[in-house]
Amino acid sequence: MADIYVSKPFVKKGEKRGENVSLDKKGGLTKKKGPIPFRERKSLDFNPVASFSFLPKGVDFETKNKGEKVVLLLRRHPITNLRWIFLAILMSLAPLLLASFPIIDFLPSNFRFVAILGWYMITLAFVFENFLSWFFNVNIVTDERIVDIDFVNLIYKEISDADIDKIQDVTVKVGGVAQTMFNYGDIYIQTASEKPRFEFLSIPKPEDVAKILQELRNEEKQEELEGRVN
Repeated sequence: MADIYVSKPFVKKGEKRGENVSLDKKGGLTKKKGPIPFRERKSLDFNPVASFSFLPKGVDFETKNKGEKVVLLLRRHPITNLRWIFLAILMSLAPLLLASFPIIDFLPSNFRFVAILGWYMITLAFVFENFLSWFFNVNIVTDERIVDIDFVNLIYKEISDADIDKIQDVTVKVGGVAQTMFNYGDIYIQTASEKPRFEFLSIPKPEDVAKILQELRNEEKQEELEGRVN
């Protein structure tokens, strides 16, 4: 008795085996167009100080692998900087306000100049430190993994990563008037890697980020099914 399960599958002429196809209304085979994988999409120009960059061109980081494509580069929403910017403005105005009162009049003019200069240097250092913290604390999503870069200071930083296929759960948290109005929030990612929990805090468009992560996970699962993952 012939075995019907060993016959070769029918493939229409001009069509590659393994393509996603479906029957049209007339019973013929038609190609089904699915989403283009992220690694095949064209990179886009981006603003280096942007808090949300999709498929940014020319982005590199210390542990990036050859051929790895950056899908998202994320920082805290710019509105989170308003607190320290407002404080820096108050610190800058402080010497002018003190000049209106005879609090430091007992000091010689040279000492007053040095004290004011020192104060402005402290203010500048405060602004510089906060800007560096915002600029270098980034979350990166590539077509292979998620990367969390924690910048502590100029001589110390911590880099953690997890493969896309190790992601188990993604939770989006948006709460409060400010986060709702300006569309930013937190994403908590549970993984089966060495670091079990990743936190993307105060990032713009958290729901869009979660959807992109889900799409990347689906791509990884599809690659596993097709046997393209080593």
